[in-house]
Amino acid sequence: MAEYQMTLMNRQRIARDTMAFWFDTNGAAFGFRAGQHADFVFGSESDNSRTFSLASCPHDKEPIMIAMRMRATAFKSGLKAAALGTKFVVSRPRGSFTLHKDITRPAVFLAGGIGIAPIRSILRQATQERLPHKLYLFYSNRDAEDAAFLEEFESLAAQNPNFIFVPTVTGPRSMAWPHEKGHINREMLTRYLLGLSGPVYYVAGPSGMVTAMTGLLNSSGVSEDDMKTEEFGDYKLQQDLGQNDPRNRD
Repeated sequence: MAEYQMTLMNRQRIARDTMAFWFDTNGAAFGFRAGQHADFVFGSESDNSRTFSLASCPHDKEPIMIAMRMRATAFKSGLKAAALGTKFVVSRPRGSFTLHKDITRPAVFLAGGIGIAPIRSILRQATQERLPHKLYLFYSNRDAEDAAFLEEFESLAAQNPNFIFVPTVTGPRSMAWPHEKGHINREMLTRYLLGLSGPVYYVAGPSGMVTAMTGLLNSSGVSEDDMKTEEFGDYKLQQDLGQNDPRNRD
């Protein structure tokens, strides 16, 4: 398997308990499709490897970005403390959570928490390439402070007439929140979509949220062939969203 040597260039808090990390490819041609993921390794121990979605767009001229909820794990604590300039080994990108080619079918993204990372990559590319797909993003967080890339998606929606952005919060404290409130459900989807059958659905978030969303779609008559899913293991976020599936995928 091809491996790439990358250098940690920067890190930044992008939402509550959420950070982004940028890596320099050191001149290597790191080709990937929007929505894919890769393994990131630092140190010599095998448990210093984790899989992360690539939040960057393939066309970005900036370094490769990943984003994550910060939990008290050895890997994430080590990554947060690592000196800028630290070397990482990164695997060849892989995964099929990528935009379909049939431009007559809308793409509907259902994201919870940091499940937004691969979707950011897809939506940035679609906007940069001016793809004709009709795009909908339903983005659920507990509070506004938990929503990474919120202003960026609002900007993309202003730039891209084919993109409809529907953020929602499920917590009780967002009184001044100007968007949707509550969990993503059939009623919310039908307020924005012409019909639930027809689009291709992309579901990304904690495994409990992914299970809930695929169940909702199945009960609404959507075929499993029209769903793509990515599960992210973030137990705290699962609790925030009312889910309790502790399976791990960073």
